Amino acid sequence: MTDFRYQRTYRGPLKAVLLDWAGTTMDYGCYAPAVVFVEVYKRQGVEITIEQAREPMGAHKLVHIRRVSQIPAVAKRWQEAHGRACQESDVEAMFEEFVPLQLACLADYADLIPGTLESVAAFRERGLKIGSTTGYTGEMMEILQAEAKKRGYEPDSTVCATDVPAARPEPWMCLKNAENLGVFPMEAIVKIGDTLPDVDEGLSAGMWTIGLAKTGNEIGLTEEEIDALPAEQYQLRIDRAYQRMAQTGAHYVVDGISDAVACLDDIEARLRRGERP
Repeated sequence: MTDFRYQRTYRGPLKAVLLDWAGTTMDYGCYAPAVVFVEVYKRQGVEITIEQAREPMGAHKLVHIRRVSQIPAVAKRWQEAHGRACQESDVEAMFEEFVPLQLACLADYADLIPGTLESVAAFRERGLKIGSTTGYTGEMMEILQAEAKKRGYEPDSTVCATDVPAARPEPWMCLKNAENLGVFPMEAIVKIGDTLPDVDEGLSAGMWTIGLAKTGNEIGLTEEEIDALPAEQYQLRIDRAYQRMAQTGAHYVVDGISDAVACLDDIEARLRRGERP
């Protein structure tokens, strides 16, 4: 019968999870990078809002600065301040200024998000390896990894934006983690993160993806600030976050890392049925 083709399908268990850092496992609200982006532009005489600073969150920090400069309102303010458009040399100069400012404040935003240690323990109880990806550079991650270890969190693999040819939304950080962990196929791995590029990189790598709507960049507030919101305003924000992540293609969207654990049984059931991400 030449009219049929047969394809090998993975029906085994999950083998690993790949976690983002800021907004996923530490730094509730993903504040550390956002406040520094605002400061870097301010030093150039260009005021940007915290919302504009957050728009490209999850990307390599150099790419992030470039994308902020391309936001129409920011581009207009740059033109007014400098009499010309923002150039690549400006972006590179801002990145050079960004790095020491970010290094100086990272430890101030290194507290683990509630439920991180319990969730990682639950992942390990299932026999899963723990990898991680980040838009931070290797130099920045040295600080954050040391701070995380003090607090009891140490993933098996960490791959930074500077470790690969191109960062999110391309899949290379995920693929490098898989290599480091010795885990395959990619459908046996779940990517968990709080930004749209987190979802994109997981999908690009052929993985299951879980978006975190509440604890990270999409709402962009600390736990205390969220608790202080009027109920209607909170509902509008959380609904928007869920919608944006679902529209990006996340297989599951939950509030935070503690809620991601419950998704794993469903993913494994789907794998047993022969489904793929």
